Formats: sequence, C-alpha cells, structure tokens
Amino acid sequence: MLFLVVALFLFGALLGTAAHVPVPVTVAAGVAIAAWLVFFFTKERRKAGRTTKGAGR
Repeated sequence: MLFLVVALFLFGALLGTAAHVPVPVTVAAGVAIAAWLVFFFTKERRKAGRTTKGAGR
C-alpha cells in the first residue's frame, strides 16, 4: 500500500495539480492525507475487533 501511495504522489507531482503548487505545500498535503489514512485505518481496526461473532455489520 505504501508503494501505491508513493507512486500516486509522484505521478500527481509530475502531472497533476500538485505540479502547480510549491513542493513543501504538496508534501504537507501528502503528510496530512497519510495521517488521516492512518487514523481511519486504526479506527476501523478497533471497530472490527469489537464486533461479536454472529453479529451483522
């Protein structure tokens, strides 16, 4: 997954909107998105661990 994130970041930096903003802004946005993904992943893993067997989602 990390490879995919890096590949999409590089592709966006070369061809997308990120090419029109300074590199520090792009990196800051990338870090913010990565932090949100980690937060979301952690929240979902905790929620999945709390479900009981046989309970619907």
